[in-house]
Amino acid sequence: MREHQIWFWQLIISPHMAGLAKAMADRGHWVVYVAQHEMTPQRAAQGWQPPSLGAAQLRLVPDAASALALAEQAPPQAVHICQGIRGNGQIGQVQRRLAQLGRRQWVVMETVDDSGWRGIAKRLAYRLRFSRYRAHLEGVLATGLRTRQWVIDRGMSASKVYPFAYFLPEPELLQAHAPLESTTGAPFKVLFVGQFIQLKRLDLLIDTVASMHRRDVKLVAVGSGPLDAELQQKARQRLGDRVQWIGRLPMADVHKLMAEVDCLVLPSRYDGWGAVVVEALMAGTPAICSDRCGAAEAVLASGVGGVFGSGDVASLTKTLSDVVEADGVSRLRRQNLASWSKCFSSDTGAQYLGQILHHVERGEQRPAPPWSIGIR
Repeated sequence: MREHQIWFWQLIISPHMAGLAKAMADRGHWVVYVAQHEMTPQRAAQGWQPPSLGAAQLRLVPDAASALALAEQAPPQAVHICQGIRGNGQIGQVQRRLAQLGRRQWVVMETVDDSGWRGIAKRLAYRLRFSRYRAHLEGVLATGLRTRQWVIDRGMSASKVYPFAYFLPEPELLQAHAPLESTTGAPFKVLFVGQFIQLKRLDLLIDTVASMHRRDVKLVAVGSGPLDAELQQKARQRLGDRVQWIGRLPMADVHKLMAEVDCLVLPSRYDGWGAVVVEALMAGTPAICSDRCGAAEAVLASGVGGVFGSGDVASLTKTLSDVVEADGVSRLRRQNLASWSKCFSSDTGAQYLGQILHHVERGEQRPAPPWSIGIR
C-alpha cells in the first residue's frame, strides 16, 4: 500500500516542483500532478520543454470547472499541496472547495515582493487570506530567505510553517565534469545566467565589474530577452574585451559552463527563488545574489559567495571583490560544495517532505531543513 496520496496543484508543469513530485513517486508515494497548462507560452517560445514527472500521474485541467470536478474526485485521505494562496488563478477556487470538503491542504509559497507602496497592500491582502484559510491548512511550505517569518507575521502559527526550497533533479545538474582548479594568471570569470530584462539587473552587474580595481575580472553573460542589444552595447562600452556575450545556450551546456567559472552572480531586484543559484552550487561554484532573492537562503547556508543589498552597486562591488580577493576555489572545495549542495536535490526534498508529513501525522520530531547542516 502506498504511504501517502499526494496531489500537487500547479498552474504549469513547473521545473521547480516537477522534480519533487517525481522523487516522491519514486519513494513509493501515490502522486498526482495537476496543472492548468503544460507550459507557459513565454517559456515555450524560448524552447523550454515540460520536465519529466516520472511515475507521477499528470492531470491537465484547462478551466476551473474541470479543476473543481477533479478535486472532488480525489480520495478523502489525499494530501493536497497547492501553489500559493493568493493570485494563483483557478487554484484559489480549488482551495476553497477543499476547505469546504474538509480535505488535507498545504500551501507552498515563495518569497513575496512586498517592496514599495504596493507591498503595504500585499501584506494586508495576505493577512486577510491567511485569516480566512489558516484553520483549513495543515501547514505552509515557505520557500526562500525570510519567507517563513514573513508568513508567520501574516498570522500563521509558527508551528505550521516549515522552511522549504525548490529542489532540483540531480541528473540535470550534477554533471560529470570535473570542477576546474583556479588558474594563476587566468581571468576571474563571473557568470550571469538569466533573462535580459530589468528585473534581473544585469546592468548592475556590468557596472560593478567595470568599477572594480581588478582588471582581470571577466563577465560571461548567458541568456536572452528584450534588453539584449541594449545590455550588450553597455557591456561592450564599459568592459571592452572583458565580456563574453554568449546569449542562448542549451541547458546541458549552461551546467557545464557553471563548473568552469569562478562565481555566479544573480543580481535580481527580486526573485521568488532563483534556481540558477542552486544549479551553480551543485556544480561546485560559489554564488552571489541579492537579498531579495529567495535563493539567498541557499547562498548563506553554503558559507561561500555572498548576499548583497538589492540594487546597491556598492554592496555588490564589496561582495564580489571579497570573493575575487579570496584564495580561489580549489578542486577539493568545489567537490565539497557540490556534495553539500545535494541537500537541494529532488530526492532530498522528497525525504524532507515525507519527514514533515510524519511530524504532523505521527508526532515525530520536527525535521530540520536539509541545508541547515553546513559544509564539512
